Amino acid sequence: MDEFTPTVGVSSTRPADMPEDHSALPVWNAENWFYEDWPVGQRIRSLRRTIGESDSHLFNTLVVDIHPYVQDQMFAEREGIFGRRLVAGAFVFSAGLGLVATNCVNAFSYGYDKLRFIKPVFIGDTIYTIRTNMEKTPRYKDLGLIRASYQVFKSEGELVLYCEHLQTVKYKNPADFAGKTEK
Repeated sequence: MDEFTPTVGVSSTRPADMPEDHSALPVWNAENWFYEDWPVGQRIRSLRRTIGESDSHLFNTLVVDIHPYVQDQMFAEREGIFGRRLVAGAFVFSAGLGLVATNCVNAFSYGYDKLRFIKPVFIGDTIYTIRTNMEKTPRYKDLGLIRASYQVFKSEGELVLYCEHLQTVKYKNPADFAGKTEK
């Protein structure tokens, strides 16, 4: 390895339907972490993202969310309890998790627990996310289970969403977990 050898992406796919010299290049933003590489207690913070009118409207259009709190300015201002339009909670969830998402070729989403919408998010609010690796459990012959919390904040640290993400992640060396798995 030379000083320019990448530390991520080296185990990524090598598509046969592109030139070989292109296929051999590491994939940008495609981590190859294994179960053993995810430290419990590690915390990371995302960059911030301001949610604009067009972001909110496009999401609502894609998922056919026509609730008046997210789509009707007049209703939100005159009859809504917040006095302005909300950003759909599903969008806050998606954008918030997307801010710290990885493209790890060895990890697969297993599900989410404890999803809570704690405070409203409005058009023009800026959000960021903190992810904390909470625990790891050997689960299957080739995959362990990782639980991480996601806390989405707006403005200067106001918690707006909490959830826990479960992911199955391939072992680097499955033999190390023989007899320790649940299934």
